[in-house]
Amino acid sequence: MIINAQEWNKKGNEEFEKGNWSEALSHYTNALKLDEDDTYKIYYQNRAAAFLKLRDYEKVVEDCNSALKQNCNTALRRRCEALEALERFEEAYRDAEIIISSDPNNEDFQCIAERLHKIVQERKESSHISAKVSKMLDLAFYVYASEEERDIAMYYLFGLALDQTDGAEEIFKKEGVSKIAQLVKVEKNEKILCSAIHIVGELCKNNISRTESVMKYVGLPWFLEIMSSTSIERVNASQYCLQNILNTYSGMNNKPDSNRNEDLYEAHKKEIDTIMFCLSYSITSRTITGLARDAIIKLITHNIHYTALDWAKRFVELRGVQRLMEVAGEMEEYNSESLLDITSSTRTITSLCLARIYDNVCENWYDEKTFTNAVDEFIEDKLHSPDIQSKVRVVVAITTLLLGPSDVGNAVVVKEGILEMILVMAGTDDVLQQKVALKCIVAAVNRKDKIDAIINQGVNILKRLCQSKDDSIRVQALLGLSKLGSSGDPDATIGLSEACRRLLINPKKEEDMIKLAVKGLSYLTFNPGVKEKLIEDKKAIHMMIEIAKTGDQSVLFDVLTTLVNMCNAYDEQKPEIGKFERLCDLLDANVISFLVDLAETVSQNCKELIARVFNAIIIYVCNEQTLRKIVVDHGGTEALLSLALDGTVKGKKQASLALVCLALTIHPEVAFPGQKIKVEIVRLFVNFLDPECSVNENCQTLTALCNLAKIDNSMREHIFKEGVFQKIEGFRYEWDYLLRLASANLINTLILSREIAIQYFEQDNSRIEYLMLLYKDENQDIKFATAAALVKLTVANKEACKKVFDSNFWLEFLRSLLTNPSNNVQEMGVIFLLSMIRSVEDVAAKIETDIMELLRALRNKKSTVENKNIKELTSIALEAVAERSSKEALSVIRWERDTACRLGQLDLLNYLEIKLWVYERTENLVSLNVYLKFGWILTGRYLY
Repeated sequence: MIINAQEWNKKGNEEFEKGNWSEALSHYTNALKLDEDDTYKIYYQNRAAAFLKLRDYEKVVEDCNSALKQNCNTALRRRCEALEALERFEEAYRDAEIIISSDPNNEDFQCIAERLHKIVQERKESSHISAKVSKMLDLAFYVYASEEERDIAMYYLFGLALDQTDGAEEIFKKEGVSKIAQLVKVEKNEKILCSAIHIVGELCKNNISRTESVMKYVGLPWFLEIMSSTSIERVNASQYCLQNILNTYSGMNNKPDSNRNEDLYEAHKKEIDTIMFCLSYSITSRTITGLARDAIIKLITHNIHYTALDWAKRFVELRGVQRLMEVAGEMEEYNSESLLDITSSTRTITSLCLARIYDNVCENWYDEKTFTNAVDEFIEDKLHSPDIQSKVRVVVAITTLLLGPSDVGNAVVVKEGILEMILVMAGTDDVLQQKVALKCIVAAVNRKDKIDAIINQGVNILKRLCQSKDDSIRVQALLGLSKLGSSGDPDATIGLSEACRRLLINPKKEEDMIKLAVKGLSYLTFNPGVKEKLIEDKKAIHMMIEIAKTGDQSVLFDVLTTLVNMCNAYDEQKPEIGKFERLCDLLDANVISFLVDLAETVSQNCKELIARVFNAIIIYVCNEQTLRKIVVDHGGTEALLSLALDGTVKGKKQASLALVCLALTIHPEVAFPGQKIKVEIVRLFVNFLDPECSVNENCQTLTALCNLAKIDNSMREHIFKEGVFQKIEGFRYEWDYLLRLASANLINTLILSREIAIQYFEQDNSRIEYLMLLYKDENQDIKFATAAALVKLTVANKEACKKVFDSNFWLEFLRSLLTNPSNNVQEMGVIFLLSMIRSVEDVAAKIETDIMELLRALRNKKSTVENKNIKELTSIALEAVAERSSKEALSVIRWERDTACRLGQLDLLNYLEIKLWVYERTENLVSLNVYLKFGWILTGRYLY
């Protein structure tokens, strides 16, 4: 039997329908072989469909190309699908565009075209990034290119590396790490070198696979090697790289409250501990630079917290404390090949690290002996050596301890023989020993409860050294006496402040001596008399602020401490005569501008001092509009907001209190210019509300929020979104009436926004009940605020009206409103009832007789009520009750009539029909009752 092409095609369609793709393919092929007319395009299309099912995409494309000679959309569609499957997206998208142009209403293919368009665009962008990375890599590592060209290329590569997906991945794929590793060995241009190191840091950031590859290729020693440099930029870049690697291994970031990702940490604990091990042993390496040593100690300090990488215990076990003590005992004055290279900041950095380790040991293990034993071991080992250099190093190390974990340092000082050794060194003629001993004495008298021995034995030595020919010795001794003077020794206080002020304003003195003078004043200004003398010396204050503006952290802290003393800006403030005048003088001395400039650049402890000074100034000058304006005009608001968001716990609280004070005393639009700052202030104030704060602080914050809420609906809704109602609910059981009043006032202001009234109170019945309970308060102001809030609420929200009935004492509440002696509260009571009547169907039936009597009494012309609004509102309320009662009665009659009809009770049905007819025409329940009483309706008279 001979089969033609059409029959083969038909057989192919049958097999295709059955899902027999191979058989269908064979039949379509036979049809193509026998085809002799223009129908072959159909066979190609059908065979392409079979190839598509069999996922032979190359054949699909070939058959579709053949079919497209006849311009067939079906073939185009199939070729588009095949090209997409082959990831030839650009070609597939071209087919999709042709199909859409010829069939614009095809919604299914429009979706396909959109998807392909997105893929094509992403591929174009990726291709562009890839080409750019290749070009920049070639140029950056081309030795014959100019330094300027290579610098620009490296800069662009760094910008691309910041893109953690495409850019960083392309650099990594194109062997950027290996090229940088080779470059570091030979590159002389420090700027290019630092950019290259930063690129490696970005490649490691938040990407565990790239980090693992980088560490496998270059290794930890590479980072430590490039870190050992005299270039601060290179050291910082290397430190940045290592910190990114630690963060990626642990899933942390650089924020203080960052927590590790347990899965990542456990998977890479070995690598993390290896880094700690290498850093620990590098502390005392004699081959690294002082800058590198500082960076290593900073890395340890940043990551030592026990909840982060769990380094504290392991660090102590690896004798890390002893190594830090070695660094703590180093002196730049000694010139010896065996000594470690240090910087002027090394001792401060080391003291901070020791303090952090000690805090973690105590907090996590509850046993500080592991730390103190390590310190004792170091000291005993050094004291066994007979040379004076070892003893000097011990005293220097003790001084560093006193600047860090001071409890440990003080415990060492009082050990047998230690203080005697320090005093002997101070009494020698060796200038170096005198300096070392003096610094230790000055550091030791930071704790008033630990200095009795020094006061008893060291005062005479200090007085003698004040006569030294060496200026630095003389000033150090003066500083020691200053600190002793601030601790209550009247002999040490006399004349010391004058000497410090003379040193401060003497232009011929060395900078170090001026700094010591500032430090001395930071102790002496605890004395009220010294404060008054200093504030009169504008030149000394000006010089002190100018020194602080240089950014030197050591003197900055002392300047800020002096300002805190002058303002008496402590948690527990004692009243002082002349304090207000001192604060005004400080404002005249441009202290505000100085504090604003510092707020973003200093350490956390310095930020706390700045916040304290701001707070004292704002609180004590808040009645002076001109002075308050100085604070705002010089950027005080922005600076305080920054301090309230970042700093120590006490510092943030001080800044927050200062901002609250501004919000209470200055119009919010003036105190907080701009919508952005208002939004941040709202978030800050809501977060500041806390039961742990004092009642006064919470009251002031609630009032400040109330002032902000009065600006407009937008601000009210933002306060609501920040969760302020949840905070208010935390105060519902507070005994202090001021806190309850502030809460009621804020609620009353916030629900001026209809959106807030609808969103908040429809969620929880207890919130309505809370307001009704709050109204029971004896304070009339609280009653008024609560009544106003409930009135606004029930006017705005029908759901709130319904929830009122869920309370067991809503009638009692209504009676209390209507009988309140205040006209304003009575008026609110009537409005409240009206809202209830208009919102709830059966409210009239629930209103008891005495409520109606109260309404009639208020409406009575002979009433003593003078408020005309109450009389008018009462009349409206009575009419509304009657109207609602009539409607409710009409509803009941209709229900009774329908029931009688269903039951076939004709006599009753006739009675109810007549009753309904009369009632619908009288529209008055009283008239209906009269008809019924006299039997007029029952006789049928006057019916028509």
